Amino acid sequence: MAKVPSTQVTRLLKQAGIPYTEHLYRYEEHGGTRVSARELGVDEHMVIKTLVMEDDKGAPLIVLMHGDREVSTKELARQSGAKSVQPCKPEVANRHSGYLVGGTSPLGTKKAMPVYAEATIFDLPRIHLNGGSRGFLVELDPKDMDRVLKVNRVSVAIP
Repeated sequence: MAKVPSTQVTRLLKQAGIPYTEHLYRYEEHGGTRVSARELGVDEHMVIKTLVMEDDKGAPLIVLMHGDREVSTKELARQSGAKSVQPCKPEVANRHSGYLVGGTSPLGTKKAMPVYAEATIFDLPRIHLNGGSRGFLVELDPKDMDRVLKVNRVSVAIP
């Protein structure tokens, strides 16, 4: 298998003293969390997707959601105080985050953005989060992620 990459994410986690485990998998275009969960043999609910969105003023924000759930953008707008929220086009998301879509992490983004996370993520003992490169996830305690991100907890999941 390929060599584990050194990314902005792994450097930030090491610098913060946060323990994590690295997982490489065979990336598939448009495969999303379904493929990464299958490749790693974990429940898709524990694979957290990082979504870059924009509010009605064009301000970017990040949403963290269970892999097997969708985001209610209407509820996210309400809970974040925006009139509306919508996903960014991939090229816009890449510019905001500094990562390629499919490898986006909330950690070590190019631009500082508010991070909203589905509250139930913090009920899990471990999560798998993108490690900053396609085909690379880091496994960590969600409470450790919360320590470095200053997450805004929301309830915006659609089953």
